[in-house]
Amino acid sequence: MKHTDLIRFLSPALAIALCGIPSLAADQKRSDISGSDLARVLAVTRPASDFSKAEAFEAMSAGATTTTAASDTTSFSQPSANITLDQGQTFKLGHALFQKLWVSAPSSTQASDGLGPLYNARSCQTCHINDGRGRPPRNGEDAVSMIARLARSARTHAEENLVQDHQALNFPDVTYGAQLQNLAVPGLKAEGKLTVSYEDNYVTLSDGEVVSLRRPSYSIDGLTEGPLEIATTVSPRIAQPTLGLGLIEAIAAEDILANADPDDKNGDGISGKAAWVRDHRTGKISLGRFGWKAQNATVRDQASMAFSHDLGISTPDAPNAYGDCTERQTDCLAMPTGVQTRLGDTEAPSPVLDLVTFYTKNLGVPARRNVDAPSVLRGKRMFYESGCTTCHTPKFVTTRNAGDPLHSFQLIWPYSDFLLHDMGDALADGQQVGDATGKEWRTPPLWGIGLTGAVNGNEFYMHDGRARSLTEAVLWHGGEAQKARDAFAALQKSDRQALLTFLESL
Repeated sequence: MKHTDLIRFLSPALAIALCGIPSLAADQKRSDISGSDLARVLAVTRPASDFSKAEAFEAMSAGATTTTAASDTTSFSQPSANITLDQGQTFKLGHALFQKLWVSAPSSTQASDGLGPLYNARSCQTCHINDGRGRPPRNGEDAVSMIARLARSARTHAEENLVQDHQALNFPDVTYGAQLQNLAVPGLKAEGKLTVSYEDNYVTLSDGEVVSLRRPSYSIDGLTEGPLEIATTVSPRIAQPTLGLGLIEAIAAEDILANADPDDKNGDGISGKAAWVRDHRTGKISLGRFGWKAQNATVRDQASMAFSHDLGISTPDAPNAYGDCTERQTDCLAMPTGVQTRLGDTEAPSPVLDLVTFYTKNLGVPARRNVDAPSVLRGKRMFYESGCTTCHTPKFVTTRNAGDPLHSFQLIWPYSDFLLHDMGDALADGQQVGDATGKEWRTPPLWGIGLTGAVNGNEFYMHDGRARSLTEAVLWHGGEAQKARDAFAALQKSDRQALLTFLESL
């Protein structure tokens, strides 16, 4: 299939052939396209109703940007297929910086120092293994691709106003800051060590199959500066895959908001709500799209926060060279930084942040496999009939006004609504993050999920990696997703396996 064919996918004839031109609801608007274009977009993104064959362009998960590389450890590390030669060189530079091992200051490699003083990893790639997801630590192992966010909710009217005005997402621990750093530069002690233990719980499905779910318990050992505040909550989170991020940023906000129903007015039990945050560069209130609780509006925001909290590296968007060190951590604040005046006033000046942002925005999404296979089509029907698409919205057409033309007006299949949902008590971390409550999480996109094992060499799912298989991941769903979870558990084994085969094709 040629990329030029994909770019022309929204011809009126194709839209009519797919499912006809729908009538437009008064509140379905997009500022980037005309009314006739909107009709075509609504037609091509209408939910599937025929499961006897694949939908048009369904194999191309990310439109013209879709990659067709082999299914191996590099599947998530390929550039978008429509990238230009010059952009390919920029992508390679960003890739090198994503893999770069930072060192403590002062160092003879002045363009690479400034790590920490407190940190969780020395490179972006350390957390995002092969540009994929992280994992929980094994027994006796330091947590590297899993971090622990530390925060408390507002406790004064002034603090409540800061959250409501989106000036703060929550409030860090007074001693240890917003994140536990389990590593430190020479001459400084790390803050502590996150440990996890598991208790097995068994679930019996309708056909008698028994599935073991491991319920995690977390603790922090060896805190170096006394206990956490009593009100501080600890939220362990593994790193998320980095593929397709530029396309997610290019989804029209109107299309995401069209699926929001915070008051469940339609009575379907699903109350997806938008997360509103401030763009770090402009200060404008924007739609949150990235992070486990949709706490960042842009790929650049996500990157700058990772530099600051995970690596302790300052950037123009997060210029504190001491990263997450607090005023109480005087030993940390006494350490040298990697700021080099001749290179700028931060440890990772604008060119570095720009390149890493470009790289992560242009990591391609692999093409689907076996979209026409009868087992996959059967599983797709089970996915729809079980109610999974209520939150895992299959497809969007990106805005014509994308910041990068590579991402403009593409039919994409992320399988996410990018909204916040109450996932029930079992998955709750008790930590408010802006508009997200302690039970709410952003729906993660599913594209590429079937290649997790090939990329990472293991399969750990959910925000803290507690699920070791897709079956376990589905069975952990609760809250708004309880009905879909129960529908999955009630399927006969052949139908359940078909649904899993569908997921493995994504």
